[in-house]
Amino acid sequence: MIKLVRTDSNHKDFIKLVDALNSYLKIIDGNEHEFYSQYNNIDVLKHVVVAYKNSIPVGCGAFKSYDIKTVEVKRMFTKTEERGVGIASKILLELEKWAGELSYKTCVLETGKRQIEAVSFYKKMGYSVIPNYGQYKNIDNSLCF
Repeated sequence: MIKLVRTDSNHKDFIKLVDALNSYLKIIDGNEHEFYSQYNNIDVLKHVVVAYKNSIPVGCGAFKSYDIKTVEVKRMFTKTEERGVGIASKILLELEKWAGELSYKTCVLETGKRQIEAVSFYKKMGYSVIPNYGQYKNIDNSLCF
């Protein structure tokens, strides 16, 4: 059974999961990793969800305000060995629900084109590709939803 916990970026299990995410992305993003890292500081994240399976942290996600009616989904991650069983879907749905409770209407996000699993996941979850926004406007590897 998956248990979801709403918390913030100071949560120790979130920090550990983000460390694992960063290690994974360093391999995928290669030389571009430092560019993306500057936009992924977790200290600005006040809305975090951590997923637990049998009391073990297995996934996470977060959002931050993008504008008055939009949040940006950040730091979505599921441990490799736990993928494919719906954990990420539960996390994303919880983030969307929480954002709605706070009167936000829309979610946006960015992922890398080389992150094939993530691109497929967001499309499966009903997200549509949009023009790259903000700091991702002229970044060829970025794909925004």
